[in-house]
Amino acid sequence: MDCLIVGGGAIGLLTARELRAAGASVTLLERQDFGRESSWAGGGILSPLTPWTVPDAITRLCRWSQQIYPTLAQELFRHSGIDPQWQPNGMLVRLEAADGDAVRRWSRENGVATEFLERADVARLEPNLATMERAVLLPQVGHIRNPRLLAALRAEAEASGIRLLSHQPVTDLEIASDRITTVVTESCRYQADRVVIAGGAWSGTLGKLVGLSLPIEPVRGQMLAFAGHPAWLQRIVLAGGRYLIPRRDGTILAGSTVEHAGFDRNTTAEAGSQLAEFARHWLPPLRNCPIEHHWAGLRPGSPEGIPIISRHPAIANLYFNCGHFRNGLVMGPASARLLADLVLERPPVVPAAPYRIQSITLQN
Repeated sequence: MDCLIVGGGAIGLLTARELRAAGASVTLLERQDFGRESSWAGGGILSPLTPWTVPDAITRLCRWSQQIYPTLAQELFRHSGIDPQWQPNGMLVRLEAADGDAVRRWSRENGVATEFLERADVARLEPNLATMERAVLLPQVGHIRNPRLLAALRAEAEASGIRLLSHQPVTDLEIASDRITTVVTESCRYQADRVVIAGGAWSGTLGKLVGLSLPIEPVRGQMLAFAGHPAWLQRIVLAGGRYLIPRRDGTILAGSTVEHAGFDRNTTAEAGSQLAEFARHWLPPLRNCPIEHHWAGLRPGSPEGIPIISRHPAIANLYFNCGHFRNGLVMGPASARLLADLVLERPPVVPAAPYRIQSITLQN
C-alpha cells in the first residue's frame, strides 16, 4: 500500500512512522522545511496545561501517549542517535480555591497521581520560585525537547525508507470516482493508494480543496527562551495560563500567547514584554538573565481542541489527522496510531467516534 501524507510536523512524521511500521510505502510532503511550525515552536509539555478541564476525547489520547513516550524516546534515540530529552520531572500548577474538587475528581477518575501543596511545600520543592500559596503537583507529567524530537523523527524516517519531500505546497487534490487520484504541488504530481492530510494550521485550507469546511484556524503562540541555570528550576510551572519549562542545559522557556492573528507568525514587542514580566515575576533569578530567543508558531486551532482523526465522509481514500491545537505533541503518538488503525482497518487503539468528521459543512 502506498500512502502519501501532506504535512511534515510531528503529527505527519508520527503518522508516517506508524504506517511504515505496518509495512506501507510512505511519502511525506511538507510545504516548507520539516517540523518548523507549531511542533517546533511549542514548549513540549506532555500534558494539557490544566488536564482536568479538557474533554474526555483529549484525555484518552493524552493518557495513551503519555504511557508510550518513554519507549518512543528510547527507540528514536536508538534509531537516530538524537536524544529527544524526554524528562518526567513533574508539573507544578498554581491553584485557585475553586479548582481543588475538579482536580480531585479528574485524578480519581483517571488514576493520575496528584499532590496538593501549600506555600511551604512549594518553597521546599522550588526554592527559587516566587511565593505560591496553593498548588498541585502532577509528578508524572514530563516534557520533551521538541526540536530534538522532530530531528529524531526525521532521521529515523529517512533511515526507514520514508520518502521526505520538502518545499512541496499542495495546490490541488484531483478526484475521480470518489477517490483522490492525484496530489498536485507547485512543481510535481503524486499518486498514492491513501492520502492523509496532516497539515497543521493549514489543514482547513487543504480541506477546502475537497469541499470540506474544517473548523481549523491558525492560532499564534509566542515564546521566550532565557539563558538560565540548571539549578534554578526543576519542574514545569504553570500559573494563570502561562508556564515555565526548564531544559537540561539550564535554558528556561516562558510561554505562551494565544492570538488569533491569521497566518501572521511575526513576534511582537508587547507579547515579548508580557512573557518576560511573567517569567521574571515567578522566577526572580531571571531578572538578571538575558533573553536568548523570542519566536512564534501557528497552532492548528479547533473547537475544544479535539482533533479530527477521520476518513473523509465521501472520498474513500482520503483521511485527516489535524486540529490538535495546543496538545499536538502529547496527543501525537495516540493520534498517529488511531489514524493508522483507520487506514489499515484494524481495531482502533481508542474509540474513534469522537474524532470523526462531524458537523462539517459540505461546500457546493
